[in-house]
Amino acid sequence: MKKTTPRRKLAAILAADIVGFSKKMGENEDRTLHNLKACRAITDESIVTYHGRVFGSAGDSVIAEFASPVDAIVAAVEFQRNLRDRNNEVAQEDQMQFRVGLNLGDVIVEDDNLYGDGVNVAARLEPLAEPGGICVSGKFHDEVRRKLDLGFVSTGPQEMKNIEEPIHTFMVEIGSSSKVLEAFAVSASAESTPQATPAPVATKATVPAIAVLPFTNMGGDPEQEYFADGISEDIITNLSLWRTFPVISRNSSFTYRGQSHNLKQVAQDLGARYIVEGSVRKGGNRVRITAQLIDTDEDHHLWSEKWDRTLEDIFDVQDEVSEAIARRVAPSVTGHEQKRLTRKRPENLSAWEEYLQGLRCYYERQRTDYEDPGLAQARHHFENAIELDPTLSDAHAYLAIFGASHLVQRISKDPKKTLDEMLFHGRKAEALNPENPLALLSIATAYFFQGVHPTALDHAQRAVQFNPSFAMSHFWLGLAEVHSGEYQQGESSILKAFELSPADPDLMHFHGVLYFACLGQGRYEEALAAIDKALIRHPDVGHHLGFRAAVLGHLERDPEAKAALDRYLTLRPDLKVRDDYRRIFVPNSALADPIIEGLVKAGWEPEG
Repeated sequence: MKKTTPRRKLAAILAADIVGFSKKMGENEDRTLHNLKACRAITDESIVTYHGRVFGSAGDSVIAEFASPVDAIVAAVEFQRNLRDRNNEVAQEDQMQFRVGLNLGDVIVEDDNLYGDGVNVAARLEPLAEPGGICVSGKFHDEVRRKLDLGFVSTGPQEMKNIEEPIHTFMVEIGSSSKVLEAFAVSASAESTPQATPAPVATKATVPAIAVLPFTNMGGDPEQEYFADGISEDIITNLSLWRTFPVISRNSSFTYRGQSHNLKQVAQDLGARYIVEGSVRKGGNRVRITAQLIDTDEDHHLWSEKWDRTLEDIFDVQDEVSEAIARRVAPSVTGHEQKRLTRKRPENLSAWEEYLQGLRCYYERQRTDYEDPGLAQARHHFENAIELDPTLSDAHAYLAIFGASHLVQRISKDPKKTLDEMLFHGRKAEALNPENPLALLSIATAYFFQGVHPTALDHAQRAVQFNPSFAMSHFWLGLAEVHSGEYQQGESSILKAFELSPADPDLMHFHGVLYFACLGQGRYEEALAAIDKALIRHPDVGHHLGFRAAVLGHLERDPEAKAALDRYLTLRPDLKVRDDYRRIFVPNSALADPIIEGLVKAGWEPEG
């Protein structure tokens, strides 16, 4: 029998593995094997559909080859999305998550097997991926980044066992994959049924996308082109952190670089409703940057702004301006969409429109104790949004955050049930989008009101890491810090929240955190100023009235303190002993005793 001579070829290699498979087998072998077969049917179908071949499989792992790296990544994205959808429909015990590594490299072919560094690197990339995620090598990334409208996040060079040189790695943003899969699905359908007439598609509102066009270099110096490009790229990156709406990738937007263009046509070509465009002019040691946000459907400028800066540190300027633009775009788009929806007054709302209506009801409501009709209306809209789109992470996150209002405003009849529901919706939001800051904050909220402050701090810190421009992340971080007794850190965090969102609809709560930070440090006059500002917009919020009475007690302003206390106790008639206050306050809070002490100084006479 003639022996086959090994040969070499270039191949795209996919390596996949199930997270926690051994533990699942130890818990229930039959159930785990049943779920493995169901998940392998999903992975193998995508691999075959996109012209791949499985050449290695051991238990929970899969190794496949593709002639095209584009086919390989589309197959991986598709089966990760399908596995995620399956996980949303089955019990927790039946859920499985895969990690995927993708590499493009030289391999040795011997019979039906492949060997070499091309395979080894893919296997080393796989454990670097997040559960449900995809990690690719730099070589693979370079090959596909201009061919697909996918987002990638660089994770830098990684040392790998038995691989001589560090491998540059990138994580795929699965959330950016909808258009890619849609394009391939349309292509596949056209190949299989070339004579078919497309069925009419029902029109429905979708989340509007944003495109950032390359900023124009107005200085005329080609050497400064990199700076203008850097501003544009940073804005795209910062906008992508918000995860509230799709952001067109840099590769697509930059095809319009150096061209004169009709914005309406550009928006249509890119599938975007909103366009950010601007210019950069450098002269001497100064730079002027202008930017504007345009709703192309209505040919309406939502805002424009300019920045004049010195170039003492050009990259700090670049970061500052791009962050400032990003945090102006996010609320501007959401607010404009809400106003447009109010004008439209549709009878049948889409999931996105229900979500926007929920936001409007939540932030515009009157906040009173024991009953809050606006909160009930907001809940109704968010529940409708989830019914229309079960994958809407933000809607689940807000349902968790609502629990805080039910607890603080004394609306909840069963606090334990409320806390359980908060954690359920928070976990659901995180499962749908593990990098969604709002999802992490909703979990932080649940743990905060359980008094588990280290865990609340951890989730709030992660939320800040995922989006440093999101004011609410800094708010919840500050809140967790002050109740943990870290008053100075809490003050820094809440001041950052004020800086990021000086007209925030939750400004009342911002002032509340500043009150806690100042009270904890014994700066009572500043604490009083903060709580008075909190009460300006919502003068009947019961717990804030108690905080005001406490700080007036510390200031020994007796008549005023006694009047504030009487008003507070009218709202809290069951407050008889010190532990009564601890029960209605945040559990395990470092601030409970200072506030109780202030209430006593104001004239409260607890029975014990």
